[in-house]
Amino acid sequence: MATTADFRNGLCIEFNGKLYTVVQFQHVKPGKGAAFVRSKLKNLETGKVIENTFNAGVKINTVRIERRPYQFLYKDEVGYNFMHQETFEQIMLNEAQVDNTDLYKEGQYVEIVVHAETEMVLSCELPAFVDLEVTYTEPGLKGDTASSSALKHATLETGAIISVPLFIEMGDKIRVDTRTRDYSERVK
Repeated sequence: MATTADFRNGLCIEFNGKLYTVVQFQHVKPGKGAAFVRSKLKNLETGKVIENTFNAGVKINTVRIERRPYQFLYKDEVGYNFMHQETFEQIMLNEAQVDNTDLYKEGQYVEIVVHAETEMVLSCELPAFVDLEVTYTEPGLKGDTASSSALKHATLETGAIISVPLFIEMGDKIRVDTRTRDYSERVK
């Protein structure tokens, strides 16, 4: 048992009979009235984010989760197949349990979040940044824009389409932020 004072990003809680993780929270102490906590909670089964307000000091049930290292093997008609890095055990997840499916490439290392007591797989998370090759983009012409923030679309080796700066060309390797799906930098 914990209270709202123990909230932190990534904390897994049981709320209304379902498992949620805290995405964002803010302790508020108004000038008049009792303190409260505004929060955004992500449902670990559906991925839906809800907003909720808790009174300060309310007891909450925390859930113990484990993050386990896996490697993405391949995708087939049934789902996504992963192998544990230490035990070599293979598991299959459906598309609803996997975020950013178009950023996965074979051999990619991921973390699979598992409910510690029931061994139920909750989600699969990519690292914060992945390096991918640009397979198609329109050529950027010199003098196209007066500002340095002009962007164009690029197709990556996994099929994902993201916005990149004009100087990126086909064959370049780029680093993509998997949380925001934004271009980060060019990789040598």
